[in-house]
Formats: sequence, C-alpha cells, structure tokens
Amino acid sequence: MASPATAGDIKDDAICSICLGYLTEPVTIACGHNFCRACLTQYCAEKGAGTPLTCPQCRAQFQKGEFKPNTQLSNIVQKLKQLGLKPGKGQKEDQCERHEERLKLFCEEDGETICWVCEKSRDHKSHTVVPVEEAAQEYKEKLQGALGPLRKELEEALVLTSKEKEKTTEWQRKVKNKRETIAGEFNKLHTLLREEEQLLLQSLEEEERETLQRLRENVTKLSQQSSSLQQLIIEIEEKCQQPVVELLKDVKSTLSRSENVKLQEPEAVSTDLKNVYKISLDMREALQRFGVDVTLDPDTAHPNLVLSEDRKRVRHGDKRQDLPDNPERFDRYSIVLGAEGFVGGRRYWEVEVGDKTGWDLGVCRESVRRKEKVTLTPGNGYWVVVLRNGGYKASTSPSTSFPVSVRPSRVGIFLDYEAGEVSFYNVTDRSHLFTFTDTFSGNLHPYFCLGYSAGATNTAPLIICPVPAQAGGNLCP
Repeated sequence: MASPATAGDIKDDAICSICLGYLTEPVTIACGHNFCRACLTQYCAEKGAGTPLTCPQCRAQFQKGEFKPNTQLSNIVQKLKQLGLKPGKGQKEDQCERHEERLKLFCEEDGETICWVCEKSRDHKSHTVVPVEEAAQEYKEKLQGALGPLRKELEEALVLTSKEKEKTTEWQRKVKNKRETIAGEFNKLHTLLREEEQLLLQSLEEEERETLQRLRENVTKLSQQSSSLQQLIIEIEEKCQQPVVELLKDVKSTLSRSENVKLQEPEAVSTDLKNVYKISLDMREALQRFGVDVTLDPDTAHPNLVLSEDRKRVRHGDKRQDLPDNPERFDRYSIVLGAEGFVGGRRYWEVEVGDKTGWDLGVCRESVRRKEKVTLTPGNGYWVVVLRNGGYKASTSPSTSFPVSVRPSRVGIFLDYEAGEVSFYNVTDRSHLFTFTDTFSGNLHPYFCLGYSAGATNTAPLIICPVPAQAGGNLCP
C-alpha cells in the first residue's frame, strides 16, 4: 500500500480543477492537464466563438476537441474511490476562498497565489501571472541565493557577539580588580588612621600627665605658703591681745618674720596644647609618618652614573667613570641602590622623576645579581614599576600595564615588610598606581634606574625628596 504522502499526491492528481471533484471520464488536453469530460466540454461551450481556449490551470492555449480520454487515470480514480478517500479533503489550503477554485497561479505584482477566476478579475487582470510551480521554483532559487549573504551576516554577528562577550568579561575583570584595589587602599588607610589615632591619643595623654603634674605641684606649694601665712596671722593677732610685757616679748622677731614673708609665685605652666593633633584623611599624609631618609649607595652605582655629594640625586654622566669593579656594582644597566637595607617595619620615600621619559623605581633584594642581564620580576627579587615608551608597567611575570590619568612627576613608594606589600603612588594627583603582594625575606633596598639616555632625551636626574618634618619618628609598627 502506498504511503500517506504518496496517496495524497495521487489524490491531488485525480481531482478536476474545475469541479474540484474526482475526475469523471477524465480527458487530457495538449498541455497535459486533466479534466472531467463534461466539465471541459461545458468550459469550452461557455467561451464565445472566436475566443481562444486556455487551460483552466496553466492558461496554455488548446484547440476545441483536442483532448484525449485518459483511461489509466480513470482506473486510478476508481481505486481512490474504493479506498474511501474523499475528494477535496486536505485541499482547503490549495483552494481559493472566494471562488473555491484551485490556487494554481501566482500574481507577481501582489505576491499572492490566485485561481484562474481571480486572474480574470479586475484586481489581477493587468498583472503578470505565472503558474505556481514556475513561481515557486523562481523564488526558491532567490531564497537560496539569499541564504549565502544571510549566513555571512550571521557569522559576522556571532563573531561580534563573541567579541562583545569577551569585552564584557574583560570589563568585569577590570572593575573587580579596581574594586579590590580601592578596598585594599582604604583598608590600608583605615589601618594607618587607627594607628595614627592611637599615637595621637598616647601623645595627648603624655602631655596631659606632664602638665597636670606641674599644675598640681604649683597647687601644693601655694597651699603650703597659704598655711604658713595663716599661722603667722594667727600668731600676730594673739600677740596684739597679750598684756604689755607679753606683747613686747620677742616682738621684733615676730615683726621680722612678717616683714620677710614673700609669696613665691608658681612656675608658669602653659595650658595651650603643644602638639598639633592633625587628623589625616589623605593616604600620603598618613604614609609620611613612615618617611625614611634614603640615600644612594655609590658602591652599587653603574660607572656611567653621577651621584650628588649628598647622595640624593643621580644623573647620567658624559662618559664611563673609572671606578673599582666591586661585587656590589651594577655594570650593565644604569642602576643604583639605596644605602639603607630594610628587614622589617614600614618605610616610605618619594622620588622626583620630573619629565623623564624612562625610569624604574621600587625595591629589590640585597642578593640580586649585578654583573649580568637583569630580568625584573618578583621571582628574581625585584618589585619595580617602570616607564617605557610612554606606558607604565609593573614588573610582574608577565608584566602588568596600568592606566595613568595624570603623568606623575613625583612617585611615592611604601614598603610594608610584614604585610608583604610594596605600593606605588602618584604624588602629583595623589592616586594609587600599583601594589605588589608577596612574602619578603632578607634585606630589601630601594631601587633606582634612570633608563636609557638617547641623545638629549631622558637626561633629567632622579631626585630623592626630603623627608617631611613630621616623619621619621614612627618608622616601625
């Protein structure tokens, strides 16, 4: 037995497109379409004399009487009737709702399928009409032709979507890192402020104790003098009440003591607060109390470097100096270390970089190699930020670039040995640049590199800035 799809196709071929019923005495015209003999005869009779006859389905012309009986199709119709398949079932979608004729034509102007009656109507009379099979094939080719560009557009859309997702992920990563940096910096500031609060309260308590002690000593001395004066007054009053002989007895001594009485004024004690108890809400001001007086170590300086007498300034020299090649000296890059080594506590210093186009600043282990190529990474003992080709990077592995909105002319370096942090600050706009987090061991020294000096560029010196007056007394936690 044929499949349902095949049976459906056979049933469609066995239906007359004029009466929409099963073909009765089917006949075939020149174009190959089949109709009931009676339907086609009536169709031809309704056409006026001299009017060309056209196929009700495809509009192909044919001559009256030029149709042949189709015995094979007649047998198929009989078998369909025996199977109980009713004509018209499943045909509604192919039938004109207005004329109940098969939708065998396609109007190019209106873009819709129509029946042969619609074609003759005023709505479509002057329109270009083609068989649905021909229109379907044409538009199928057009649709298939449109698939290529659409697939290309889809591919581009997917690529762009992927890029936007990557940008979204990268943006979220940047925001997360910045959020952590901000939280870390404020946590550090809060810690420093709490410590500063304790120091200020301790200093205030000491000043209070010292001043109160002096004031109380004055009160004690004045009380003693008051008591002596009261005793002398009572003695003189009693003397005045005595008989003549008693009054004159030792009267000169009494007068002498009264004349020699002189009030000793208390020691002047100022009640003005001596110390300035300033609360710092600025990271730099909070860090400056850890300020350390850094000086440069000439024994570590590259022979091309020239140090100032106070060892606070370093610049490129005009030629290589004849200096001893001691083990401490860097001989490949323009590097010099700070003379001070730190094995604990907190230290802060600032370096003037001016308008230099290249420099390195940070800290390094005392044990770093000095006679060969230097790779700036924490694993090699360097915690350094660098300026190269207009960009700022941290010497992580791999290096980490960080944005700088305002070019720093002065850089602050804060070492918290126990916390394992080296933080860098743009003193120019008071912003945080970068923080290394690691575990330190052994001596750490301030690190300075002037970068390459090409001709007249990058010739400015690096200058260690003076320690603020309020700093230097609280260098360790």
